[in-house]
Amino acid sequence: MDLNFNIYSLFLIFFGLITIILSCYIYKKESGAVRFFGFMMFSNSIWSIGYGFELACTQLKDAVIFNNIEYIGIAYMPLHWILFCTRLTGVELLKKSRASFALLASFSTIVLLLVWTNPLHHFYFSNFSMEHGEKITLLNLNMGPGYWIFTFYFYGVLAYGCYLLLTKFRKSDPLYKNQHYSIVIALSIPLFANILYMIGIRPFGNLDLTPFAFTASVLLITAGIYRFKLFDIVPVARERVLELVEDGFVILDHKKRIIDYNKVFGKYLEDFARQQIAGSFISEVLPGQTVLFDFLEHRQSGILELNLTKGQESLDVEADVRYLNEHQTGHDVIIIKFRDLTPMKEEALKIRLQAIELQKLNQLKDRIFSIISHDLRGPLVNLSEVLKMINNNEMSAEEFKLLSPTLNKDIIYTTDLLENILHWSRSQLEGYGIRKEFFDLKAVVVNEVSYHAAAATAKKIEIIQDVFPGAQVYADVLMIQIVIRNLLSNAIKFCHENSVIQLSSVFTKDNFMQLHIRDTGIGISKEVLDKLFSGENYSSRGTMNEKGTGLGLVVCKEFIEKNGGKMRVESEPGKGSSFYIDIPVA
Repeated sequence: MDLNFNIYSLFLIFFGLITIILSCYIYKKESGAVRFFGFMMFSNSIWSIGYGFELACTQLKDAVIFNNIEYIGIAYMPLHWILFCTRLTGVELLKKSRASFALLASFSTIVLLLVWTNPLHHFYFSNFSMEHGEKITLLNLNMGPGYWIFTFYFYGVLAYGCYLLLTKFRKSDPLYKNQHYSIVIALSIPLFANILYMIGIRPFGNLDLTPFAFTASVLLITAGIYRFKLFDIVPVARERVLELVEDGFVILDHKKRIIDYNKVFGKYLEDFARQQIAGSFISEVLPGQTVLFDFLEHRQSGILELNLTKGQESLDVEADVRYLNEHQTGHDVIIIKFRDLTPMKEEALKIRLQAIELQKLNQLKDRIFSIISHDLRGPLVNLSEVLKMINNNEMSAEEFKLLSPTLNKDIIYTTDLLENILHWSRSQLEGYGIRKEFFDLKAVVVNEVSYHAAAATAKKIEIIQDVFPGAQVYADVLMIQIVIRNLLSNAIKFCHENSVIQLSSVFTKDNFMQLHIRDTGIGISKEVLDKLFSGENYSSRGTMNEKGTGLGLVVCKEFIEKNGGKMRVESEPGKGSSFYIDIPVA
């Protein structure tokens, strides 16, 4: 191999070696877009060194060999360039689409194979020859169709990368603009040199100045990276920061048109994916928000609350409006930060409901303690005194016989009260299990009617049960038994003599068995109805002066709801009451 080195070949080989060293250093030390720039430097260095040795060749076959070597760098330079641009701008086209990356890589490989196998088809170069000058011998190439296809592809990819840089940063901070301008200007040098070469303006004969220009551009950008910290502030960081922010941001010009926004802002829009956001008026994107529009019309800055509707969803949003030149008379740039208050308000409502529930429980607890200290203690003290008087022979048998009905009522009241308190207390214990099962509702009703038969007979009250036979319900049988017992007991208590209590059942459309307990007693006033299930301190006596606290109804409602059912009451003073209990059947 006969090589005759000259100033041009030595220049390209020397700076090509420097570029290889720099590209290896960048690959090891840097990451992200700068690392892909290192790949592009490596491609350029192969091109430069290969062309340098080609310029030193005096034989055609040697020049063709080095031309094949330099195409390793030339063929893959567009791929490395587009990887660099997409990573720098944050487009990530190739990262998201493996097919696009594979297509570009395959095209570069095909071009390289076409160059290496050119003697077989002459598709890329139609002919080779050596041009001997006074100072340098040049390889003269007659271009084939493949060359022009690759040239169009090469500069098409180069132009697309420049387009990404220009469109991404044209509205960015001056610091970012300086970055992309410096890249575009540096890369315009080899483009200009290659255009001159292809149109025939060749000041050094057939010497191609493109690799010299690419080497100069790469060295200029490399100097910018380490001397002027060219990519230390990567503009794509702006996108990453705004994506990490949980609040939505939108920027308006003085005409209230949207000039920028982040992705979070999209969650407040009805159809974010299909809308053309940039360039639209804020009134078009958020229709119906008159409070916000009036706020902007009067150049007010501050915080206001909005209610936005997105499909079936209603969002409570806080809008923070700020002006960049608030105290100047020139055109304003408006920044609006949107913060979703919906979760916060839902949590506040949940806490408020819990506070109300806790207050009711505390009232009920105070009421129970009051009952225990007074209503429960009183009858027991009375019974204790009577027994003490009997034991001391201070009361005759006739006197005890006269007091026994009163004592019997007190004991029955105390027993019922204790039973309800125990049932309620057990239901409040954590871990208390509800043992649901299928059972015959009619059988439970019949048992409870039999249990209350004596009390009903004493007041000459007729109990009629017409519950659907064989009706199976799904609930805790003990809880349902307690509910029916309490309601029957209350019905008897508040009925006059010769009244009627009727129990019936029917299936409902929403998969419940509705048990209806109706009496013809004294009824309940509207004021008392409002307090009936609230747990407020309310006490009443029956038609024969039987004591009542209302605690049993609180237990009934809670037990029915814990079994997935519902309970309601209808009543009119003087006409009686109707209790409706919906019990699940499955």
